[in-house]
Amino acid sequence: MNGITFYFGWEASLMLWLQSHMGTLAEKAAAAATVLGEELCLIAVLGLLYWCIDKKFAVFVGTNITLGLVANPMLKNVVLRRRPYFDIEGIECLKPVHSGDIYDISLQGYSFPSGHSMNSALVYGSLPMYRKKKILIVAAFILPLLVGFSRVLLGVHYPTDVLAGWACGAAIVFGMSYLQRKIKRKGILRLVIFLVSCTGILYCRTADYYTALGVMGGMFLALPFEEKFVQFSMTSDLAFASLRVLGGLVLYFALNSLLKLPFDAKWLAQPELLPFLVRAVRYCIIGFVLLGVYPIVFRYEIFLPRKWR
Repeated sequence: MNGITFYFGWEASLMLWLQSHMGTLAEKAAAAATVLGEELCLIAVLGLLYWCIDKKFAVFVGTNITLGLVANPMLKNVVLRRRPYFDIEGIECLKPVHSGDIYDISLQGYSFPSGHSMNSALVYGSLPMYRKKKILIVAAFILPLLVGFSRVLLGVHYPTDVLAGWACGAAIVFGMSYLQRKIKRKGILRLVIFLVSCTGILYCRTADYYTALGVMGGMFLALPFEEKFVQFSMTSDLAFASLRVLGGLVLYFALNSLLKLPFDAKWLAQPELLPFLVRAVRYCIIGFVLLGVYPIVFRYEIFLPRKWR
């Protein structure tokens, strides 16, 4: 296994103590809390915002999160820190990042900084930057705290990974929020962000970077397409909102499976540049369809049963 091992003594001691003293209930609670920082949950949150509540709000948050999703593996592939359960005897991996070989770095990713902690700080921290409501401010502190603590309990990150993830997330939230408010030509801003993000192709050899780069490209292509050709409306109807989010999630899984069919599964899993680029293109298509094309169907909600209108 490649990568670099380094940690403070107190980190190993703390993690060993936590895992040895937590029971089944604490493990289940940690596994539940960590979901708040996972891709599926973030997609659902952003989908609800974008498809139902406030499109501009969602674009603001989405721009922050896509930058964070790319920046995290770019940092990880520089630091190359191995996960704690790789090297410290007694620390267990209680919930791997991805199914498969838990010691496959190209699949599971490196450790520093924590992606879940960074993503949760980005998403939940961006909410009160756009709408300063008390409940959003509370969520911005509590939810990333729960996610970060869960990553340590589950044995997949050192405490310093989590602290760095929170710090990087907060830095992007404040920095990007400022730029998004000051720069009026959003297309130029997105192009610069994407071109800078593409520099990771030169050295990143983990799947998470190429997934994130594809999502970013798909989103940045979808936004002007939707604005010019679709222009869907928000909805305050709970039934419509639920259907939009559910339909989006189903479409996500369907496209993800469909776009894999032309390729051999073993080839796609190889930690090489070409399979990684195919992965990026796959997620670019998914992002473009979900954000740009899928909202076209919202025009036909008038044909749903009258009781839902």
